Amino acid sequence: MGTGGVGGYFGARLASAGAKVAFIARGPHLEALRTTGLGIKSALGDVHVHPIEATDDPRCVGPVDVVLFTVKLYDTEAAAAAIAPMMGDNTIVLSLQNGVDAEATLASRLGDKHIMGGASYIFSAIEEPGVIRHTGQMARIVFGELGGQPSTRAEALFGAFKTAGIEAVLSPTIDLELWRKFTFLASIAAICGQARQSLGPVLANADTRRRLAAAMAEVTAVARAKGIALDEEVVEAHLAFADTLDSTMKPSLLQDLERGARLEVENLSGTVVRFGAELGIAVPNHAAAYAHLKNYADGKQPIS
Repeated sequence: MGTGGVGGYFGARLASAGAKVAFIARGPHLEALRTTGLGIKSALGDVHVHPIEATDDPRCVGPVDVVLFTVKLYDTEAAAAAIAPMMGDNTIVLSLQNGVDAEATLASRLGDKHIMGGASYIFSAIEEPGVIRHTGQMARIVFGELGGQPSTRAEALFGAFKTAGIEAVLSPTIDLELWRKFTFLASIAAICGQARQSLGPVLANADTRRRLAAAMAEVTAVARAKGIALDEEVVEAHLAFADTLDSTMKPSLLQDLERGARLEVENLSGTVVRFGAELGIAVPNHAAAYAHLKNYADGKQPIS
């Protein structure tokens, strides 16, 4: 559900390995999927799948085993309603979105038993209709049952990812993993978005590097106040990891900002600010990013 950078990449990998995949998309991208298929440009290997099943109407698909739920956070409720015709008694809905509250929203709309938690680690975007550009070599999914218990369905999904050559980790602590990713993603979105710079220049500049570390520390403090036991070294580990990444990588918020699309800022820095206010925790770096970037939240015009 959502054939953008994340859904398009992982969906194409699954389809190229022989899985039966239906792609929900819209606009020129959908037309390209129908006429020329879906292409992936990646250092991990290019893929082109054609013909494929692509539609903007989930009713044409019917019940499925798994929904990879990969829409933008601001579309979560509408997309949850739209996939109702794809839901069978045992359908799994695996969110691979950016925030920490999508799973709760999906559970409230579709039922707890259907929802798995997931975090995707990938920098990818639609380069042109029908084509996904994957930057760097990171393309990983961490997922698991929200309660942490093992399950045969999670093992089966893990097997499908493995068959498709997708790096996947089946985690017994997915709530912790979601907050670990959120600490990283929300913070690089905030600082790269404000600086209008890719990850490399932000890390190379001592001032923006300090701001990035401080923003990560703010999310960590919020998470711990909410009972999420992030380890003491999480900020240092994230910075060390960031140093290994391609310097040209841009968080999706910055990509959206540059092309004048809607931003997920309400569900990223906005969430940090709201939780900080509720818990009495100061989050000045995320507050500054939120105050600035929310002016572009509705997507007005490309920003360079």
